[in-house]
Amino acid sequence: MTLPDRALGSQGLRVSALGLGCMGMSTAYGTPNDPESLATLQRAVEQGVTLFDTAEIYGPHTNERLVGAGLRGVRDQVAIATKFGFRIVDGQRQPGLDSRPDGLAARIDACLQRLGTDRIDLLYQHRVDPDVPIEDVVGAMAALVRAGKVRFLGLSEAGPATIRRAHATHPISAVQSEYSLWERGVEAGVLPVLRELGIGFVPFSPLGRGFLTGTAQRAESYAEGDYRRGEPRLQGANFDANQRLADAVGAVARNKGVTPGQLALAWLLHQGDDIVPIPGTKRRTYLDENLGAVAIRLGPEDMAALAAAVPPGAAAGPRYTPAGLAMLDT
Repeated sequence: MTLPDRALGSQGLRVSALGLGCMGMSTAYGTPNDPESLATLQRAVEQGVTLFDTAEIYGPHTNERLVGAGLRGVRDQVAIATKFGFRIVDGQRQPGLDSRPDGLAARIDACLQRLGTDRIDLLYQHRVDPDVPIEDVVGAMAALVRAGKVRFLGLSEAGPATIRRAHATHPISAVQSEYSLWERGVEAGVLPVLRELGIGFVPFSPLGRGFLTGTAQRAESYAEGDYRRGEPRLQGANFDANQRLADAVGAVARNKGVTPGQLALAWLLHQGDDIVPIPGTKRRTYLDENLGAVAIRLGPEDMAALAAAVPPGAAAGPRYTPAGLAMLDT
């Protein structure tokens, strides 16, 4: 398969129109499935995917090692994105955030070692640290660019004011946040600022954490250790209301002759050429299905049907727990 490419920002970073979110290969969804994950990474490369998204907190650290191992033989064909910013002590996640500039160089050296590479193509601050001015953080990230250890800079879950301040310190190539048919919060403030400044956008959870595929289950049905057990939108009356939205998307998909997940990804791809979604999977079958979305063309009638099926703000429940919401930069 030949995937079209897209520019992320105006600094020269070009990647495939769909990337691969690798978090679920090592964390958040229970027991890792390394053989299938490695096969999925290889399959993604064969299918033309060039953007692979990981983070030091995924594991912690195990996902970077997995991604590095899976991409070692094709390193020059792909772009690896990773993220820092959560507090990790002795390989274990601790409460809070940590973007202190004085420790960043050592953290990124450790990321490079785990990834088995000499440079990170896209380095994100994973969450905005309220205790460290963004100018100081981006200044330290920019020093890594000058050192040749990082090529392009990004932010994750940053608000408009922070994005402006960061970009004034050093050009930001991409901002990452949740965006999908059922989570449209970035449309009001973040996306207009990104387009004004020439910054690309990377939506994570583009399939509504599985809901838009029609396969989501109630929170309590997931195994212990699966983060979806705590998802507010999968609980109680929220689940029932959101299931009705998923059913409506499924009806539009059947009429179109595609899967609901493909339709949701196609909708995102139609929101602008500056958008590169990163659906996550650790299975080749789902990867192939997701990549089929790039060939789907949506006309005005399709877009109108989806707008009726899932109006902005229709999703029931907050997208994070109170602790997760407290880490968002507003």
